[in-house]
Amino acid sequence: MQVAIVSDIHGNLQAFDTVLEAIAESLCQEVWCLGDLVGYGADPDACVQRAAAHCAVSLAGNHDLGVTGDLPLEDFSAGARLAAEWTRATIRPETMKYLRSLEPLTESEPVGLYHASPRDPVWEYVLSPLQAELCLDAQSRQVCVIGHSHVALSFSRTAGASATGETRKDGDELDLAGSEWLLNPGSVGQPRDGDRRAAWLELDMDAWTASYHRVEYDIEGAAAAIRQAHLPESLAERLQFGQ
Repeated sequence: MQVAIVSDIHGNLQAFDTVLEAIAESLCQEVWCLGDLVGYGADPDACVQRAAAHCAVSLAGNHDLGVTGDLPLEDFSAGARLAAEWTRATIRPETMKYLRSLEPLTESEPVGLYHASPRDPVWEYVLSPLQAELCLDAQSRQVCVIGHSHVALSFSRTAGASATGETRKDGDELDLAGSEWLLNPGSVGQPRDGDRRAAWLELDMDAWTASYHRVEYDIEGAAAAIRQAHLPESLAERLQFGQ
């Protein structure tokens, strides 16, 4: 089966719709979301509605859990806290109900799915080979997919060797056979790897390959929506730079 994996949508409807259009033109049979449907962007209701309609698997991210009250907002940065407070005050009851139905991990698929990491599904940013080594020790599958860091990357480990990793670009393809892997698709709604385009990952669980994708989207529209909602200006500005 081929699946499309997305993460960190963050209420960015322009980016999410563009990614869903690209997925619809692919051979993927399902969409799996690793969480953070809401958080920084101005369209949380619409993004949750899209996830409910299109995602066969959907996880809770830390921002989703902050909005539902399962995590204290004191644990978030100032901008993230303001966005979560605005989201909590404006979303529809059915959006809150959907968010409260989600968990930050699932191990019921052929690959492990975690919002953040196998060691800490909610908070850990896996950005170094040492962290990846510890997560590979903890994971229950040969391949796991993680989000949270907003950086498209992969880590792998072969028998008897230490974990290695690198950031991934549009069009990168991986042969997953014979090694343990941690894959991060990058962020749909707020990339932080210097590429402002929305990111998603195509995973073929028959051939055991993975392909990284980036798509252009209406950044100006997403930024205008943030400003119209009177959310922090920094949340609009950073979209331009992929940071």
